Amino acid sequence: MVTTLAELIRVLDTAYPPKLAESWDSVGLVCGDPSEEVSRVLFAVDATADVVDAAIAERAQALIVHHPLLLRGVDTVAADTPKGALVHRLIRSGCALFSAHTNADSAAPGVSDALANALGLTVTGVLDPKPTDAIDSWVVQVPATHAEAVLAALFAAGAGGSGNYHDCAVHVPSVGQFRPMPGANPAIGTIGALQRVDEDRIEVVAPPAARSALLTALRAAHPYEEPAYHVTERAPFPSGVGIGRVGVLPQPQTLRAFTARVRAALPQTVWGVRAAGDPDRMIENVAVCGGAGDSYLGKVARLGVDAYVTSDLRHHPADEHLRAGGPALVDAAHWATEFPWCAQAADIVRRAFPALETHVSNLRTDPWTVTGAE
Repeated sequence: MVTTLAELIRVLDTAYPPKLAESWDSVGLVCGDPSEEVSRVLFAVDATADVVDAAIAERAQALIVHHPLLLRGVDTVAADTPKGALVHRLIRSGCALFSAHTNADSAAPGVSDALANALGLTVTGVLDPKPTDAIDSWVVQVPATHAEAVLAALFAAGAGGSGNYHDCAVHVPSVGQFRPMPGANPAIGTIGALQRVDEDRIEVVAPPAARSALLTALRAAHPYEEPAYHVTERAPFPSGVGIGRVGVLPQPQTLRAFTARVRAALPQTVWGVRAAGDPDRMIENVAVCGGAGDSYLGKVARLGVDAYVTSDLRHHPADEHLRAGGPALVDAAHWATEFPWCAQAADIVRRAFPALETHVSNLRTDPWTVTGAE
């Protein structure tokens, strides 16, 4: 069965929705023709020259990476620039390049789920959850005789959608009352007289971006000179997706033993794995964040966990965190904490397209190559 690049992208975008990416990020297809056939796919953390060489050598039609090749300040992909040269090589070889970065960080399952699984953690929550999307609730009073027409107008303007459901609404029979005053032009009733009308109370949801369109549609379809309506925005709730994960070990162990556990679970690097805190401190509840995670030290300190596993921790933030009584810190190489994601992404693609050949690159793209001990 033929699989196109577009179909592959659709599966990856479903697993790692682009809307979850941070505003500064650049994710998705970098180069490649969505209509082209794909039979071999290579997964890696970075699109380095060696990884691109491997993808071409394996005759892969798609290279799926975590870190974007082109992110900030890109104004050329000329072949005489380092990154441009890689793009040209990929295009000439018929190999597409696709990245899933912070959208894969926040997805569920995502990068930190893969890291937690590698460490043997049972995930219990999200370190920095994203809130649910904002949504408005519109409540409209309309004469029962015009309820369907008003509802149809609201639907056409963008209301009534919730996930995979559309034309959603609530009708509640009610009695409305009003007293038209001098200067009014009532569709029902007379000036100065209290009027009671059999009405429907209509409730619909809609995205905040549709407010202007909905108000215009409501006024055009509603029989009253001044429609009665009320709009409220739903309070945000944790969505179950976001950066990092919180989990629990099968049984408590000392920080010394837990650090050895992390070292054994992740691919070996020159950077290695180091820990900060009392070596005999007992570790059971753990927060993890694949990639650079010192910006979340404050959140981690409020979670009440025993340890935090991440990468790229800096001297002063780590020192201040420990001085404030925060949990123990375990710092591994950036590449190593994100490498388990490659197998996760490959498995998602393999289950969607069993006929595709999927391979995870074992090339170490961690930039550090030498330690003083050597």
